[in-house]
Amino acid sequence: MIRKRAGAALVGAALVGAALAGLLGGALAGPAATAVAAPTTPAGLVPQPPAPPPLRTGPPAGRRPGPAPGLEAPERCTPPAADGASAGTGPPGLRLAEAHRLATGRGQVIAVIDTGVAPHPLLAGRLTGGGDYLTGGDGLDDCDGHGTAVAGLLAAAPERRDRSSEPVGIAPGARLLSIRQSSPSYSVPGPDRALRPAGDTNTLAEAIVLAVRGGADIVNISEAVCLSPDRAAAVGAPLQAALRFAADADVVVVAAAGNLGSGSCAADGSRQVSLPGWYADDVLTVGAVDPGDAAAPFTVPGPWVDVAAPGTGLRSLAVGGGSTAEGVTGTSFAAPWAAGLAALVRERFPELSARQVVDRILATARRAPDFRGALGYGVVDPVAALTAVPALLQPAAAPTAAPAVAPLAGTTPQPAQPEERGWPVDLLAAGALLTMATLTAALLRRRPRRT
Repeated sequence: MIRKRAGAALVGAALVGAALAGLLGGALAGPAATAVAAPTTPAGLVPQPPAPPPLRTGPPAGRRPGPAPGLEAPERCTPPAADGASAGTGPPGLRLAEAHRLATGRGQVIAVIDTGVAPHPLLAGRLTGGGDYLTGGDGLDDCDGHGTAVAGLLAAAPERRDRSSEPVGIAPGARLLSIRQSSPSYSVPGPDRALRPAGDTNTLAEAIVLAVRGGADIVNISEAVCLSPDRAAAVGAPLQAALRFAADADVVVVAAAGNLGSGSCAADGSRQVSLPGWYADDVLTVGAVDPGDAAAPFTVPGPWVDVAAPGTGLRSLAVGGGSTAEGVTGTSFAAPWAAGLAALVRERFPELSARQVVDRILATARRAPDFRGALGYGVVDPVAALTAVPALLQPAAAPTAAPAVAPLAGTTPQPAQPEERGWPVDLLAAGALLTMATLTAALLRRRPRRT
């Protein structure tokens, strides 16, 4: 049963008020990340965390969700306001106009697991509801504006020939499947009965399986949670299994790296791993860069980060029509560029498997200075990913972190823990909006593991 909460307006009015610049990670919500200082790890020395434990469980069922038990809803939704100002045509470095002469994502389905996606004229005819883990609805409600902004970066298509004043997504020909899995505007009881933002690693795992069963070719997850390796090993098994299920189904899963100092992610980025990114073999993890291709100060580094994409000062779609009133910032908004690029590559090279699509994105990324392990293979390059030959590309070894020795997570004896019911996830928007911010057989080539 859904109970109404008076005055529960989005994890902080500033969050959804100032734009969609929130940061998703950990509990799917978090404060502004743009003011967070860079980690203090010496240049070139990124401590190596332990690997995740072996997969020991099957995936969740992925059944269509009903209302969350004990859900408390806001009295009214207050997503960020829209305006009519020019939103431009995407970051210049992505060269979207050139890329769209080669592919638009036509024929591809991208699942958006987020705060829901509100219908918008620039998504007309290409948006379908896939389910709602909060209210049991269709996934086409968005109290926070975060999921709608993510969807705009993925697939907004201009209504008119003049593209100068409307947001243009990277895959304007793709179809979207919206699954509402989290929201800082809603609360649910945690294991200790205390209220926490709706959405956790268990519902995220369910949503991934639901998206695969719903026909998704690509899954975008603009949220993350940062935990100690032992805690991640304890609560992450269903998520790990869901990601493997998607990989085995030939689906590309893309996730945000997380925002430092937001939600569950520590400001110095130390002694934590980021989920889903930690399960690196089955997910493409994306960090954020500024307009000069430098790592954004808030982007969570780690050996699981595969590539980076623009994640600061972006404009996208707003709930109710129009575009976001201010630039959105965070790794939440970097991930869609990579997910949309996967749709373009799948359209242009339909013979490639999901793993081969990822290899191609990694192999064609342009190198950028990276002293924190935040950019992986570099910054995504859509035109290169669509034009490089041959079709099958093998990424070179990425820069490695300093060697370190650590026990395998989950193998050290631990004191008894209370039953885990999933860990809250964080939306990775850095700023005013929502600061919430294997494979089948030998046909699929595994990515080189960074050591």
